[in-house]
Amino acid sequence: MGMNVGSSGAKSADPEPMMEMNMTPLIDVMLVLIIMMIITIPKQNHSVNLNMPVGTPPPPTKEPVVITIDVDFDGTILWDNTPVPDRATLEAKLANVAAQADQPEVHLRPNKLVEYKVVASVMAAAQRLGVTKIGMVGNEQFQ
Repeated sequence: MGMNVGSSGAKSADPEPMMEMNMTPLIDVMLVLIIMMIITIPKQNHSVNLNMPVGTPPPPTKEPVVITIDVDFDGTILWDNTPVPDRATLEAKLANVAAQADQPEVHLRPNKLVEYKVVASVMAAAQRLGVTKIGMVGNEQFQ
């Protein structure tokens, strides 16, 4: 159980080359490169720029006029609890709302059982005709 230290003995050959690669310098270089890359990458801005009003708005002088459009489960459209007979009448009423200087608020209240395409067509018609104050009312029924 001895240890062969030095070149004592009859055999004095060259030592064998080391077959394993030293990974420590490569890892150090890679870490330095990663740190340099992190430092040089520009800051990414994942935000949406909004033009918010400055100051406080004046209080409303009068109550807004509210028009309610109900869409029943079978696709029947009600304008302030009055049935709308056809699509042309609905579009004429929406065009009248859009033509006003101070547009009334349009509250759209769909039934939870109505098909999506009926509600989407009402909203598309309102957007196409220029109604700007429209909102969905009664969303708590969908939860």
